[in-house]
Amino acid sequence: MITTSGIQHHGLTTDTANERLRLEGPNELPRTGKRSIFHIVLEVLREPMLALLLAGGLIYLLLGDRTEAIILLIFASFSFLITIIQETRSERVLEALRDLSSPRALVIRDGAWVRIAGREVVRGDLLVLEEGDRIAADAILVDATDLQIDESLLTGESLPVGKVANIPPTGASGESDTLSPGGEGQPYVYSGSLVVRGSGVARVLATGARTEIGKIGQSLTVLDIEAPRLRREIIRIVTWCAVSAILVVGLVVVLYGLLRGGWLEAMLAGIAIGMSMLPEEFPVVLAVFMAMGAWRIGKVGVLTRRSAAIETLGSATVLCTDKTGTLTENRMALAQLWLPSGETVKLEHGKPITEGCRKLIETAALASDPHPSDPMEVALHNARSTFAGSESSSTMPIYSYGLRPDLPTMSNIWDDGQAMMIYAKGAPESVIRLCRLPDDVAQKVLKAVEDMAMRGIRVLAVATSTAPDRQWADSQLDYHYTLTGLVGLADPIRASVPGAIAECRRAGIRVVMITGDYAATARSIASQAGIKDGEILTGTDLEALNDEQLAQRLKRVTVFARIMPQQKLRIVQAFKAGGEVVAMTGDGVNDAPSLKAAHIGIAMGGRGTDVAREASELVLLNDDFSAIVQSARLGRRIYDNIRKAMAFILAVHVPIAGLALLPLFFGLPMLLGPIHIALLEMVIDPVCALVFEAERSEDDVMERPPRDPVQRMFSPSMLVWSIMQGGIAFAMLAAVFLAKTWAGVPEVEVRALIFFGLVAQIVALILVNRSFRASLRDAFFRKNAALGYVVVAVICVTGLVLLLPQAQILLKFGSIIWSDMLLALGLGIGLLLILEGCKLLVTRAELSGALSTYRKTGGE
Repeated sequence: MITTSGIQHHGLTTDTANERLRLEGPNELPRTGKRSIFHIVLEVLREPMLALLLAGGLIYLLLGDRTEAIILLIFASFSFLITIIQETRSERVLEALRDLSSPRALVIRDGAWVRIAGREVVRGDLLVLEEGDRIAADAILVDATDLQIDESLLTGESLPVGKVANIPPTGASGESDTLSPGGEGQPYVYSGSLVVRGSGVARVLATGARTEIGKIGQSLTVLDIEAPRLRREIIRIVTWCAVSAILVVGLVVVLYGLLRGGWLEAMLAGIAIGMSMLPEEFPVVLAVFMAMGAWRIGKVGVLTRRSAAIETLGSATVLCTDKTGTLTENRMALAQLWLPSGETVKLEHGKPITEGCRKLIETAALASDPHPSDPMEVALHNARSTFAGSESSSTMPIYSYGLRPDLPTMSNIWDDGQAMMIYAKGAPESVIRLCRLPDDVAQKVLKAVEDMAMRGIRVLAVATSTAPDRQWADSQLDYHYTLTGLVGLADPIRASVPGAIAECRRAGIRVVMITGDYAATARSIASQAGIKDGEILTGTDLEALNDEQLAQRLKRVTVFARIMPQQKLRIVQAFKAGGEVVAMTGDGVNDAPSLKAAHIGIAMGGRGTDVAREASELVLLNDDFSAIVQSARLGRRIYDNIRKAMAFILAVHVPIAGLALLPLFFGLPMLLGPIHIALLEMVIDPVCALVFEAERSEDDVMERPPRDPVQRMFSPSMLVWSIMQGGIAFAMLAAVFLAKTWAGVPEVEVRALIFFGLVAQIVALILVNRSFRASLRDAFFRKNAALGYVVVAVICVTGLVLLLPQAQILLKFGSIIWSDMLLALGLGIGLLLILEGCKLLVTRAELSGALSTYRKTGGE
């Protein structure tokens, strides 16, 4: 029989505990989110993009075009391996981040203390709680002494809450359904929370999936993850292109057969045009861009669990962020001091402090545990070392008074060799009582407390006294204290947060803070972070709103305070229902449902929980909020570059298809055969997959608003621009082709001239599509190593074709004179100048329209 605080505890018998363990299962959460390498491979193989790549390669093999098939299969293998490596790496990192064994627990069984594995704790067990323990299950306190619990994993709030013992009356269920984590003065403690002060004994009410942390984990299984919009659009584009290719191939075969009468040649012509229009580049672009994007984003400290989330983050319109551990550092720090003279001092590193401030910090530290685990006491000791210039004592106080429910103040008595000094700290009202302050002085102190609390600062009052002898009084009230001042502690804003939020604002990304903290504290933290505009909506007010009313309030609210986990989920879903693309950050278990429900869930890797990480698409390995902005920048860059690559692909296929069809209408020999198109594809494929992927961001990438969520990648303007590029290129080549042919130039020489002219125009189309804005400087001098390699490779291949007779015979080329080579080069330069001129006209028209609007609105 164990006795604590006069209460006898016997606990469960070993036999009863073993039987409950057998019937109810171990005290652990099921790991449904873990994926083996086998499951990852199956998921990747089921991706439609990879299936299209593999199918395209097989089609080319059946057509007998091994070169194109090998190139396509190489890209498929590259994408497959990169994706497998990236997602396997993600799982390994997550496995390293999680605790590999459940916390051990001290329980009372058969009347004796027994240390067991946390997974063996059962309902009805008596948990012995001591400072520093991680609580193994949900329980109700039957005994408690000065017990403070950190429940931030469940509530998101870093400040510990006080707990009191309370045995339910006879007939009560003892269940905690009506209460939730985070309450001050509750008898309930929860699995996963941490004891930061005091001790206690608690009877277990729930284990495993039945705990509060387990219920949140289970709720994730009913939330569906949306398919990425870009993937859906690419599938639509690929289908459209495939159908178009089939129709054109059919037209070519029919026209050739009817006009020429040679149906075998008609089939060969159909194969050539089909090769030129098969949409294999589209899935190549998406697969390679996403795989390389995951690698790039990993370099800034972001782990990508689902690569499609990178592009989605680039289109985010709303970023919902929690406060503790995301905007703040999730640690207490001494922020402000108040002296009885009325002086208020804001502490800054490197800034000297007065002797009165130094004495106040020293007193607060001496009134704390010499070896603290309480976050506030740790902060006071750190401040003593930083600002007061002294280290914590290795000795212990000779006597201590602990916190009491009726007197929330603690005092330590130290013998300094001359006197027995008493140092006290606690709730301001309690310390005012100890100091027996007059009403006017007390009101002055309370006004200072209120001013600090309104800025989100936790305030403690500090006082000193002396003990006349070692006959310790029964209560701290028996000594007369002198007020030393007030110490204000706060969870500091991360240094990178204000700049990151400012950049989000410039980029049109609306940042919304969702916290369980009080409204005044939430507004203070939001203002420090740079979230200054908008209304505050509390959880109580939120409950009173129906969905339609909430949708209207969301347009004006930027801070949500006193929010419960299920309310976070409702907020995210309401934003999504309003057409927003929602990113959600979080680290606690309470954030997991909203992380999974958001379009992009972003978990903290360092301080985050396993449940939060497994529910998210991205994990910030260094808990650096600014990495979110870098990720958004990368996401926008990736989307821009995908659009550039797609525009290039459409444009470059117009002249290829046109040159395949043109001879049919004029009764001329077929100009481009399968081998020519395969050779051109050897240029096109690496260009669209590697060169455009490596393009740097546009200068205004984070200065423009997010794209409209319903906007399609292939907008009418983009289609017109791409077809116009290809149409001008085709018109120039067609004019040269017909002029040379009608001038009696041999077919093999015309073919060589047109082929090299087409290569020059492909290079021109690359340069034109490198940037959305007109700039010849950008076209030629924007840094891109991949482009340099491709241009060198094109020059080398062109040189080999010109110098090797065998290559000319294989390609059915005749000799080409230097004047024709200059003409081919001129076709490329001419196309570049024409298209850059078109872009310049469009840019001027846009600027003129913007200026006109500016003038009409009076410059507002």
